[in-house]
Amino acid sequence: QVQLVESGGGLVQTGGSLRLSCAVSGRTFSSYAMGWFRQAPGKEREIVAAISWSGGNTYYIESVKGRFTISRDNAKNTVDLQMNSLKPEDTAVYYCAARRGISYSIKGREYDYWGQGTQVTVSS
Repeated sequence: QVQLVESGGGLVQTGGSLRLSCAVSGRTFSSYAMGWFRQAPGKEREIVAAISWSGGNTYYIESVKGRFTISRDNAKNTVDLQMNSLKPEDTAVYYCAARRGISYSIKGREYDYWGQGTQVTVSS
């Protein structure tokens, strides 16, 4: 069984930064592609960023390109999301997700494990 625990959320002003971290239990972390998703009140869940098993391939939604960076440390079983120049529209619950296999997906239904989520609130 794989368990994911997010941390690092909080309240920040517009233009500020936060770093989310996802700790993944299990010995086969390197065989999972990882993704960060978010869901704002009244909106559907959306992919924010994703990374392949090796970290060699990444994906970002257009609205966060140049501001967010996803990274992983397979030795520490962690995947991080560095968020800079935050905007009020980034306010959401952020979820970490794991997908069996070497390639990421931008579809949430193709992920096998999910964390409990961490709240990010950006004040204007």
